[in-house]
Amino acid sequence: MSYLSGIIQRPLVAAAAVIAASVSADVSERFSSLKSLVRVSDSQQVAASVQDARSLWVPQISSSKLADLSFVSRIRVPVPNVDLLAPNPSCNLAPSVTSLSALRSVYHSAELAKASKPAAFTIGASLVVPDVSYRWHLPETSAVDLSGSSSCASEKNRTVVVLLGWLGSKQKHLKKYADWYTSRGYHVITFTLPMNEIMSYQVGGKAEKNIDSLVNHLADWLDEEQQKNLVFHTFSNTGWLTYGAILEKFQKQDSSLMGRVKGCIVDSAPVAAADPTVWASGFSAAFLKKNSVATKGAQTNFSEPKPAATETALLSVLEKFFSVILNLPKVNRRLADVLDTLSSAQPRCPQLYIYSSADRVIPAVQVESFIVEQRKAGHEVRACNFISSPHVDHFRSNPELYTAELNHFMDNFVLASCKNHHSS
Repeated sequence: MSYLSGIIQRPLVAAAAVIAASVSADVSERFSSLKSLVRVSDSQQVAASVQDARSLWVPQISSSKLADLSFVSRIRVPVPNVDLLAPNPSCNLAPSVTSLSALRSVYHSAELAKASKPAAFTIGASLVVPDVSYRWHLPETSAVDLSGSSSCASEKNRTVVVLLGWLGSKQKHLKKYADWYTSRGYHVITFTLPMNEIMSYQVGGKAEKNIDSLVNHLADWLDEEQQKNLVFHTFSNTGWLTYGAILEKFQKQDSSLMGRVKGCIVDSAPVAAADPTVWASGFSAAFLKKNSVATKGAQTNFSEPKPAATETALLSVLEKFFSVILNLPKVNRRLADVLDTLSSAQPRCPQLYIYSSADRVIPAVQVESFIVEQRKAGHEVRACNFISSPHVDHFRSNPELYTAELNHFMDNFVLASCKNHHSS
């Protein structure tokens, strides 16, 4: 019994310790605030703790310390190899671009907010923009057709796909998605928010400044390149909320930019509410990675895998943590504004939702409820339930179905030239 008690207590103590250690001053006072928060079970006590905790430790949590929570679990979770039904037929046109000079000139037109423009570009290469968290990816050489004979290919050349990463994702994680798009003639931007920026989130802080930098870049680029359009591909609630922040800034900066958004692909999202349970699940999965139950898909014996005691304890700490964070007035108001934009002010463009009944971070019922509301609002919506694949793992679990859905959506709903080509 004492051994079991130790298993349960260690992650709680570790979580409290690393959170307290990440605070820069008067540690003991802030740690006592956190301890009282972790122990409370009554909702009134939580509400009372908000006022004390708000100015003490909330804005200063360090992701590098919280990431160390991974040491409390040594569980090795096997990820099943999911095999689903055959994919839907999709467009199979050869991509091309109109001219090599036009391709290169695209990247000379945008004024970067924080970095000077590079002097040269290579087809099929990635361009890292210093001091910002986004990267350009040019179409692969094999996807370039200088003849310009295909209107579908020309329209792809006028389209930039913006990939918005999930919580804890890095540029290397988005590369396989960028490679798929560039191999078909699209330009791509990959954008990620480091964990430390999210954990130390403040309204108007570094996270929003990085989003501002991307928005300014896109706005300047679209202003110079009148024929160009955007498609957003978001991952998990982090990418989806980033998309909402970008749309909000588009509306304030220049509402005509909304008309340049021609499609939105939502992978493993959304939950259109400030739900502490969802946030706790997302951060737990980011901390524990493959040791998290969130990495497990549906089981063949229909049994539900249970989280280890360490993960259960971590989830409990994080749920209490986010019950405070998400109710801070400034954070709550900021989230409400972004969620309102995503719920009622999205561009009039087609939407594709890719999700799974086996997702343990984003409940499928939440995604389906949002889809219903978007259709009621008059949006053109497609959806694909992958049934068995874990959170943000649909591409790896079933690449054939995933890429077929992307092809079908892009060629038949987003790109008018491709759609006309198919109907002729």
